[in-house]
Amino acid sequence: MMEKIFIFNTIDLIITGITVALFVIQAAYYVIVYFRPYKKMKSSDVVQTAMREPVSVIVYAKNESFNLEKYLPSLLAQDYPEYEVIVINDGSTDESDNLLKIMEGKYPHLYHTFIPQESKYISRKKLALTVGIKAAKYGLLLFTEANCKPLSKRWIATMARHYTGGDAEIVLGFCAYRKYKGFFHKLVGYDNLMSGLQYLTSALAGSPYTGNGRNLSYRKALFFEHKGYHKSLNLHAGDDDLFINELATKENTRIEYAQDSITEMAAIDCFAVWKEMKISRAATQRYYRGKTLLFFRMERASCLLFLSAVVAAIAASVFHNPLVAVAAVLLYLVLFAVKAVVLHKSATMLRQKMWVVWLPLLEIAQSAVHIYIHIYRLFWGKKDYTFNIK
Repeated sequence: MMEKIFIFNTIDLIITGITVALFVIQAAYYVIVYFRPYKKMKSSDVVQTAMREPVSVIVYAKNESFNLEKYLPSLLAQDYPEYEVIVINDGSTDESDNLLKIMEGKYPHLYHTFIPQESKYISRKKLALTVGIKAAKYGLLLFTEANCKPLSKRWIATMARHYTGGDAEIVLGFCAYRKYKGFFHKLVGYDNLMSGLQYLTSALAGSPYTGNGRNLSYRKALFFEHKGYHKSLNLHAGDDDLFINELATKENTRIEYAQDSITEMAAIDCFAVWKEMKISRAATQRYYRGKTLLFFRMERASCLLFLSAVVAAIAASVFHNPLVAVAAVLLYLVLFAVKAVVLHKSATMLRQKMWVVWLPLLEIAQSAVHIYIHIYRLFWGKKDYTFNIK
């Protein structure tokens, strides 16, 4: 009877071979790719310098009076010798304008402007940011949004230090998602962490492909040399990720994710809001140059295939050899441990909470959301555009 346990038929060997191959692929992604930012952080540092260029911080806001009152003071109390904060009020109907006028009386380095509600047939956010960039007094631009706050008074100093004595034109930062109760917030946090690790590790490997407007910097001259957002004016989104995808290179891009450089985003109210954010990002990703995005999509696909292979191994063992299921489960547990270590260390480094015990459900839920977004855009993709180019 015991001898039969060690007899494997063709189906057993195929399922086991596929499971092992997918295990190796998944482990390689985490150990080699996703762990790169943590390993680089442990072995490198950027030298601080006394010579610091003045910075214009540009903040986009739309009906954000609550968040402006809560988070703007942290932007205005930065430990940096010369900087200004420009808030672009995008046609808000709440108390944002009155609040900003009151705060301007308290903070001489705060300025605000607005975009009229009547502006149409163009991305309002791109228009708002363009107005803010033109109003900026200084050549270094640092971007965030009204629902974000820096986690350190040295945020500006840490992000701006890469521009001294080099050829840097772009600096990519990270924006963490706060710890909130509920599976939805765990999913948003996990998705945010994975997206951040993807663009950070890619840039560290010399292939920058995107950025996040909640913590992003580039030179004003680069914006005007590129003629602003002219290549994506027909898209509502793309002011951060697509703009960076078009211009970022190994030579002109730096990555900053030291703890003083990190910003933090407020809670997303509901799935509908997050869905719109995901749809906007999906609309621009189809225009990315290079194969980096495909590389990370292959990781997501291999994850689902590995889970399917484990389930298939367990099912096959019912009819024949239990060792197939034992081997698959052991591989799953080893891979879970590898992922847990990598994501826990990376999240701690990036000042974000990671619920590793929820990882299996988070992986499945994230994939389900991406599939849903893809299907949604097949039917309502025209909403991506301000106008159609034929």
